[in-house]
Amino acid sequence: MDILLVVIGAVWLGGTWLRSYRQAHYYQIEEYKSRRYVRWLLQQRGRWLPSRPVIAALVGIGLGLLLGEAPGSILPGIIGVLAAGVAIWQPRPAEVKKPFRATARAKRLLGAAFVVAALLLVIYLWLITLVITSETLAAARVMLAGLLLFLSAPRCLIVGNLLMTPVEALFRRRFVAQARGILERVHPTVIGITGSYGKTTTKTYLAEILNGRYRTYPTPKSYNTIMGVCLAINQDLADNYSVDYFIAEMGAYVPGEIAGICDLTHPTISIVVEVGPQHLERFGSLENTAKAKYEIIKALPPDGVGVFNWDNPYVRQMAERGYPETRLTVSKTVDPAAVPENSPRFIASDIQETLDGLRFTVTDHETGQSEPFSTALLGQHNITNILLATAVAVHEGMSLKEVAFRVRGLQPPEHRLVRQVTAQGITLINDAYSANPVGAAQALRVLGMHTGGARLLITPGMIELGDLMEQENYKLGQTAAQHASDVFLVGREQTAPVKAGLLDAGFPAERLRVVDTLSEAVAWYQTNLQPGDTVLFLNDLPDTY
Repeated sequence: MDILLVVIGAVWLGGTWLRSYRQAHYYQIEEYKSRRYVRWLLQQRGRWLPSRPVIAALVGIGLGLLLGEAPGSILPGIIGVLAAGVAIWQPRPAEVKKPFRATARAKRLLGAAFVVAALLLVIYLWLITLVITSETLAAARVMLAGLLLFLSAPRCLIVGNLLMTPVEALFRRRFVAQARGILERVHPTVIGITGSYGKTTTKTYLAEILNGRYRTYPTPKSYNTIMGVCLAINQDLADNYSVDYFIAEMGAYVPGEIAGICDLTHPTISIVVEVGPQHLERFGSLENTAKAKYEIIKALPPDGVGVFNWDNPYVRQMAERGYPETRLTVSKTVDPAAVPENSPRFIASDIQETLDGLRFTVTDHETGQSEPFSTALLGQHNITNILLATAVAVHEGMSLKEVAFRVRGLQPPEHRLVRQVTAQGITLINDAYSANPVGAAQALRVLGMHTGGARLLITPGMIELGDLMEQENYKLGQTAAQHASDVFLVGREQTAPVKAGLLDAGFPAERLRVVDTLSEAVAWYQTNLQPGDTVLFLNDLPDTY
């Protein structure tokens, strides 16, 4: 019997470790922030109180007591092992969009959580033994302790993360100090870019344009936290003295994050792309978002350069604060022939958009120069991104003609309005990266420009828009009704406002489908669409949704 009790405990402990490992994936997605992990955990009861382990444990205890009344019977132990096995079994997630990365930090977190789990099992057994003293109930004691342990797996992660906090702080300080030393040695000109959205795209375009004359290194992908920026510096900038410009994308979820990245990198040129409702639930208001983004301007030296999107009222207000002395503003809405007082310096006009791309004229209001621009990029929001990059390039010595030449070869970043035609003749538009209201509207316009066949929209809606989420998703549905012929909504709960907007705008209910997973929508289009049809993938929610 004793060996069976050990096996029961080992099964529960192994199941707890497995559950901790699975949930560490979500801890990692939430950037090891315990508060955000707990919020995710509490969103669904099954995440913190799954039914099957409770039922299996109670049934196992009940059967053990009912069938194993004889002293010394091993039946409760056998039943306990089987019940524990049923209880801890966890099916794999149906879809995993961002696989768990076993980084050094993740391993340290899991190691601490596993130790906490082992200690908790001992503590639970001791406490339960104080209450249930009968030796004939030994299997029941272990089962009850195991169940409590399994349900405590999220707490093990939280405690493990807390225990590792000073360790992580030490590693963080060393990592930041290493990056700081590299920047001091290599000493490139640092260009900082921030905004609620459009950061990565603007960074990509600016690097490509400046590479026509200089050598640039932009932070890869969407590395925009202080640790992501440090990783880029430590891996790719160390002893690379050929780099003229280091372009650092700077994101923020709370005030002070951008200031911290600026304290590390010391930008002399800063770009603010947009202020909008993206991640509004974290900042609480657009005013708070604007304050956080302005940190990139406050960090500039007095002789630095601030570059602003004049079309965004929050960003325009930043420029109007008068710091630094050199401020470059851009616009795609102002008429270059009737510019207002304190007008933008770089203005796009005569805008034409077709499926072949964008054509427009850029006028430097200060010099009076104009130059025709053309690009295969889609979406008029990209004009703003190009103008911001143009302002920096011209300030750094490139001519408007040089910039126009470089713009012709621009390619969209990954998952940002990327258009391709499959071997079956179906056009795919991939705009699956973190949709925002401005970009989503432009992507839908591009979908509507495909008039040769069906126009299928596949979307889970938009998230992290705070109090505006329902309103903006309703608008998304109304806009989609104008441009799509068929719609798949992925996820029943968060897409309800999109569905309401579609139906209220008169979209045919029979051409609207709501599914649980992206794979269902993909399987449908692969089976039902024909050559000449078009599919727009708009946003892709993280695994935490």
